[in-house]
Amino acid sequence: MNTFFVKVLRKHKEVEDIVSLELGFPDGRPLPSFSAGSHIDVHIKPELIRQYSLCNHSEEQHRYVIGVLRDPNSRGGSVAIHDSIKEGDLIEISEPKNHFPLVRARRSLLFAGGIGVTPLLCMAERLTHMGADFELHYCTRSVGRTGFRERIAASDFVEHVHYHYDDAAAQQKLDLDELLDVPDHSTHLYVCGPGGFITHVSQTAKKCGWRDANVHFEYFAAPAIDSGHDTPFGIEIASTGEIFQVPAGQSVTKVLQKHGVQIPVSCQQGVCGTCVTRILEGEPDHRDVYLSAEEKSRNDQFTPCCSRAISKMLVLDL
Repeated sequence: MNTFFVKVLRKHKEVEDIVSLELGFPDGRPLPSFSAGSHIDVHIKPELIRQYSLCNHSEEQHRYVIGVLRDPNSRGGSVAIHDSIKEGDLIEISEPKNHFPLVRARRSLLFAGGIGVTPLLCMAERLTHMGADFELHYCTRSVGRTGFRERIAASDFVEHVHYHYDDAAAQQKLDLDELLDVPDHSTHLYVCGPGGFITHVSQTAKKCGWRDANVHFEYFAAPAIDSGHDTPFGIEIASTGEIFQVPAGQSVTKVLQKHGVQIPVSCQQGVCGTCVTRILEGEPDHRDVYLSAEEKSRNDQFTPCCSRAISKMLVLDL
């Protein structure tokens, strides 16, 4: 994936703990194009790469806009952006990638939990431009913690937005059972936010009879996994026949790096798909949120940054 440097044209405090960054080339030339649902890798410092969704209109080529929530439990990325990056800085980013694309449908329902609104703002811009039928349901703790309210208020899609606040009256809270009660094969759902929020929406949709193919979601971070019962296993490099042992507590990518085998990695949590590797033999223990259930069932690829093995050996197409 190609990377390049952009300038922080504007840094704006949206609400408490959320800032937006407007990025562009210093000379104003067009940026690589992107589609609704895209994200970029931001190289915050060596070996610290984080993914952020593009939330501006996908027809804009003079800028990328991202929103960043300060997360005190993060591994340093969001804190560095809030505290260290300032207007005028040059930062390294990747070309846009899209693992969360819009599907042409009669109707779309967008569900945002907190900072998960960022890719859905871009989708709302696109759907409005297309004259499509959609609703955006935006769930936050309170009015004061709701990022991008000013932008939404000034947008062409404001009438499509429904706000739901944790600290407000019960009747305005998101009622998924009512909203999803009748499954519609011509409607697609898009969900982004914390893991618990995504699980709640996707499981409610499943309970109501919605097809998996009509429910799309994107995680910002993988759910925590209990690794207390991990056991060692072997990996074989198909091209050389070399075999390495992966002990409990170490990832496949770390073991490969120690032996000079480089696999591109980014999120290191099984979210972004950068490190997906083909498996020729063996059964993986999938621990990512990137591959679909159907892709996982084939057991012909896995994410070595976080996934492990059920079988004693995995033969990798490397």
